[in-house]
Amino acid sequence: MTMVLDLTEIHAAMTAEVGGKAANLGELTKAGLPVPPARVLTTQAYRQVAQGLETTGEGLAERARRHLLDAPVPPDVREAVVGAYASLGDDVPVAVRSSATAEDLPFASFAGQQDTFLNVVGAQAVVAAVRRCWASLWTDRAVAYREAAGIDHASVSLAVVLQVMVDARVAGVMFTANPVTGRRREIVIDASPGLGEAVVSGAVNPDRFVVSDGEILERRAGDKKVTIRPLPGGGTERVETAGDGLCLTDGQVHELAALGARVERHYDAPQDTEWALDHDGRLWLTQARPITTLYPLPEPKGPGLRVYFSVNVVQGVMGPITPMGIAAFRLVSAGGAGLFGHGPADPRDGAPFFAVSGERLWFDITTAVRSRPGRALFGRLVTLGEARTATVMQRLFQDPRLARLTTSRRGFLRGAGRFAGHLRLPARVLTALVSPRRALASVARIGADVDRRLRVPGSATPAQRLDHAERVLAGTFPRIISIMPTVITGYALFALASRLSGVPVNEMGDVLRGVPHNPTTEMDLALWELSTRIEPEPFRELSVAELARRYREGRLPPAAQREIAAFLDAYGHRGVAEIDLGVPRWSEEPEHILGALANYLRMKDDDLAPSALFARGEREARSAVVRISARAGRGRPWRAAVVRYALRRTRTYAGLRELPKFHLVKTLAAVRRSLLVVGAHLADLGVVDAPGDVFFLDLREARASLGGGDLRALVAARRETYERERRRRHVPRVLLSDGTEPEAVPSAAAPDGSGALTGTAASPGTVTGPARVVLDPVGAHLEPGEILVCPSTDPGWTPLFLTAGGLVMEMGGAMSHGAVVAREYGIPAVVGVADATHRVTTGERITVNGAAGTVVHEAGSTTSA
Repeated sequence: MTMVLDLTEIHAAMTAEVGGKAANLGELTKAGLPVPPARVLTTQAYRQVAQGLETTGEGLAERARRHLLDAPVPPDVREAVVGAYASLGDDVPVAVRSSATAEDLPFASFAGQQDTFLNVVGAQAVVAAVRRCWASLWTDRAVAYREAAGIDHASVSLAVVLQVMVDARVAGVMFTANPVTGRRREIVIDASPGLGEAVVSGAVNPDRFVVSDGEILERRAGDKKVTIRPLPGGGTERVETAGDGLCLTDGQVHELAALGARVERHYDAPQDTEWALDHDGRLWLTQARPITTLYPLPEPKGPGLRVYFSVNVVQGVMGPITPMGIAAFRLVSAGGAGLFGHGPADPRDGAPFFAVSGERLWFDITTAVRSRPGRALFGRLVTLGEARTATVMQRLFQDPRLARLTTSRRGFLRGAGRFAGHLRLPARVLTALVSPRRALASVARIGADVDRRLRVPGSATPAQRLDHAERVLAGTFPRIISIMPTVITGYALFALASRLSGVPVNEMGDVLRGVPHNPTTEMDLALWELSTRIEPEPFRELSVAELARRYREGRLPPAAQREIAAFLDAYGHRGVAEIDLGVPRWSEEPEHILGALANYLRMKDDDLAPSALFARGEREARSAVVRISARAGRGRPWRAAVVRYALRRTRTYAGLRELPKFHLVKTLAAVRRSLLVVGAHLADLGVVDAPGDVFFLDLREARASLGGGDLRALVAARRETYERERRRRHVPRVLLSDGTEPEAVPSAAAPDGSGALTGTAASPGTVTGPARVVLDPVGAHLEPGEILVCPSTDPGWTPLFLTAGGLVMEMGGAMSHGAVVAREYGIPAVVGVADATHRVTTGERITVNGAAGTVVHEAGSTTSA
């Protein structure tokens, strides 16, 4: 490897030799873009100085820095540095810039993690600055960033760029997509007089310009109180300045925007650039890297602006879905589309409204947003299920780009008619109204039919198992969704009771406490009852990992071994993020269940026992039915009878809302078991390394490889993408096809200035207690009475509810899963609280008012916001 390279010799594929920053500068230079001349000291020089450096163990960052600052610089390296500097001119001022091999990557920018030294003059000063650049690879922040990004320290090296300084009159940064809203091709420019370091480091409040389609949408003057300027002979100074007016003319803003557009076209991706305008009025690019915070866009399936709705967020699954999990949902969505008469030619392609981005699931809801019936129906559904999304949707309805299309209602009515016919909607609604016994029997038959369809002979070949998987995935959803007419009947009667009684729906939550026929509640109570029948000692004394090991080896006390096995036989198909069939079930990894049992066995107050809470909820619900009926009957006895009838039917059917998902998850688990057999076959053939690798293929690929091949490289690449997406911290609820995330984040403070966090009232009651912030329920430790603060929940979380004193969720609406379960258990709950897991800290005492929808920090408490 050459020790020194000119930018003209460097291209994007040379990251291992020159690091990310230099590779991008070389790529810009080759593209004919204005980049100041530079020489690059390659990673070969760093590796010579870093010889003998141990990259593991305690105190790594400090130890590595000391090694690089103290180790002698080999003569050939010193000569290379001095020669590279001299080739740029006599004592020319340069910027000595770190360029790490893990830097300016598509998924991790590493911005500011290593050091840059500006206006360095003289060979000896340059050599010293290069040494400090090498050491900056091991700053505490850089080490922490690599660990968070999952990058092995031993795999990283550092090159150094020696770049001629631009004597900047004005400098700053430019994003070719709006980094806040996500909108593509909306260019955002921050500018300030002097060197760009003032803007990059955050030392100054810069001027801001926003440009879209050649039009300057925003000009905002910053105070620009500090200017960083080069000093004669080397170094920089900070000067206090008065930042009157804008530092760029409209013409310069347009010239910058055009330059940014050229950079984006070259990379075919939005870029974060640094730029400088010299005293001669010439623009220079000093850096370009991908904007790593933008959420990737789904592949558009239609013209114009599209609207995508996140399935993951609604389901409380913030992480990615495996490729096989996505393939399964394509088939499921195709079955759903078929109910409306719009199934695709090949169900494996998924429904026309199905999209994938960021390894997550999206529905294209553009048609619904742009039609009158769609707005009415979808708006009501999201209000119940995800209140913060409802706010977003109302704003979208006002966007002129998404104006309602004047179309005939005939198509909507035809699709609705097909849907109702497939579900036998009128007949099932009538049955639900007149005969709960027959309605519940019909629901039970659907469940039995699903179980029958899932059976696959043990002797089935891998090909037959794949055939079976495709059939049940495509056919199960239309079957299980036929439970919903009965559920809808219950909630329609709930709304009728509200209208007749004059009691608002949000004040009738007690009616929905302790409802029967809810499989998630039944599961949680079964786990609680299990805890009362087993010996507590091992659960109080051993770690969850040790409990799991003993359970797998059959070495728990006999009663515990038997009872846990029976529970997992009934509910082992469930799990956290269970909508992804690529994720292990409780039957495979019972640690979560064993941890929940350990939580339950710490409860000492019988009045707080979940069974007692559930029974109390039933009593209070019946009392609420009597109270609301009496209120409705004042002067009109017939209304009391109708309301009583309606609310009793509501209680009979409301719990069934969880049943379709219960059966869907059971289907996914059964398919998972079959696919593991297929995966074992592929592993035997050498197609993949292990049976579980099959979940990083799709159904077509699995079938095509039954005869052999080698897909290990494909699996490894997809696993890397999956792991990278797991680290993504933010997933939009709603996303537009131009990249805009339209969500309006509410103010963190209540209008009265109390400092309360506000959300949607989900389960009435008030509780004060210590908060427990939980991002992943597996292995979570929740003491009885602690208030669970989490992003969202699916049924895999609900064992934690049984010991929780209250619930705060970032996502969800009044009818979301967490809200429903919280009401059933009588736990005060507030959902849709923006950034709750960041604004509340574990151990902090908070008061949750589930009727007002507020979360208040106790006096003297502090938050992490």
